[in-house]
Amino acid sequence: TKIMTSLLALESGRLSDVVTAKDIQSEGTSIGLKNGYKLYLEDLVWGMMLESGNDAAKLAADYLAGSEENFAVLMNDKALSIGMADSHFVTASGLDSDGHYSTAYDMALLGAYAVSNPQFREICSSKTKQVEFIEPAVVRYFSNHNRLISMCDGVFGIKTGFTKKSGRCLVSACQRG
Repeated sequence: TKIMTSLLALESGRLSDVVTAKDIQSEGTSIGLKNGYKLYLEDLVWGMMLESGNDAAKLAADYLAGSEENFAVLMNDKALSIGMADSHFVTASGLDSDGHYSTAYDMALLGAYAVSNPQFREICSSKTKQVEFIEPAVVRYFSNHNRLISMCDGVFGIKTGFTKKSGRCLVSACQRG
């Protein structure tokens, strides 16, 4: 799900917008956002893709569409446009929710589409990223949870995931020769 959320943020053309965290309530993995924190939209994408920040995904969705519900409409429209006929998005983070589902085939379609975006490919293949929050003025280091990038020749992404309902998930990309 964060692949889709990240793509929509990247394709928004608003990566240099400053986003202020508000009403931060997110379970699971996070990049440590608190109310009033300010950072660039691009940094939220890095936080989603490397640290799997649910707080980053929710904040990006709220910022880009006004609410997570409105953002889900954008996600579902994009999914259909790239042929994902067996997916339906409800949350920007991928946390379990009634009506939120996908298939391995649809994730393969999404992964192939995503890596055609050079900026997405750079992000998902990075092992670490130093991010400077605007407020408070702190430096954070995000680390990619996808160990295959270091373990297998040619692997350059894409995203690991986990929820209680689906268990461990992986969308991967590899290029050799």
